[in-house]
Amino acid sequence: MDTENPSAPPRAQSRIPGKNHPHRRPHSGVVHDNARHTTRFTVIGNHLAQHPELSGLAIGLGAHIQSLPAGAPADIKTLAARFPEGATRIAAALRELETHGYLRRTRERTPDGRIITRTVSCNQPGHHGTQSEHRGTAAETPRPPARRPAPDKRPPRKLLPAVPRPVYSSPTLLQTASDLLAGLRREDPRLLLSTTDTEHLAPGVAAWLERDLTPTAVRDALTTDLPQDPLRRPAALLAHRLAAQLPPPPAFRAPASPSAVRHPLRNCDGCDRAFRGPEPGRCGDCLTPPRPPAPSGSR
Repeated sequence: MDTENPSAPPRAQSRIPGKNHPHRRPHSGVVHDNARHTTRFTVIGNHLAQHPELSGLAIGLGAHIQSLPAGAPADIKTLAARFPEGATRIAAALRELETHGYLRRTRERTPDGRIITRTVSCNQPGHHGTQSEHRGTAAETPRPPARRPAPDKRPPRKLLPAVPRPVYSSPTLLQTASDLLAGLRREDPRLLLSTTDTEHLAPGVAAWLERDLTPTAVRDALTTDLPQDPLRRPAALLAHRLAAQLPPPPAFRAPASPSAVRHPLRNCDGCDRAFRGPEPGRCGDCLTPPRPPAPSGSR
């Protein structure tokens, strides 16, 4: 019970030697203030970041190209527009990366006959046994990022001109107007109207019908002398005609007096002469009693 284990350490070591003071800063040189990245980061090997033979521009371009998504352009023109260095210096830096195996650029012909330059970025030169390279050229070809469908940028539909309104609208009158508009395409195929256009124009046609015009007269007014050019907006043309050519309302007519009524001809039951009357019977002469004869001694 009192035997001690001589191989056991006297106490547990709390830290690994050399890390007992993690916050102690060095007396000189760079000091790192690092934060752990969880998104939007790229692993760059020190063999590139601290390459002894590459220029600073080549190292920077190599790190930038490795951070690009597959399919992103990495040609000289694009990089020159992105960085302040000119095209000549960027081309020289890209040649440095090719020399040390960080880039492979080949010119290939596409199926449609165009010549393109394919750029392959290698994050570890000399490591050619990657799984993607054994899959063939389809795996090596960078695919462009999927494009989102373009938003609907069609201009808003222009409003149609206003049309006249009937004084006394009724469902029957509007239905007659809608049927008339729907039949215009039989007169001219260019006058094919949508449901929305028909609903807009129907009150205007009803206003014409309300003014004692027949459907045939309204149809002729809308379809006569149409332009020969293609009709881009047939509903707008019809709306203009309904408003600009609206006929005046019918003149007011006072009801006829009873004395002015024209009765049919009838035969008198007394003298068989023709007369006009509301009912069969005797004419006015037969209904009038005869005058008494004048006295013989009167002059």
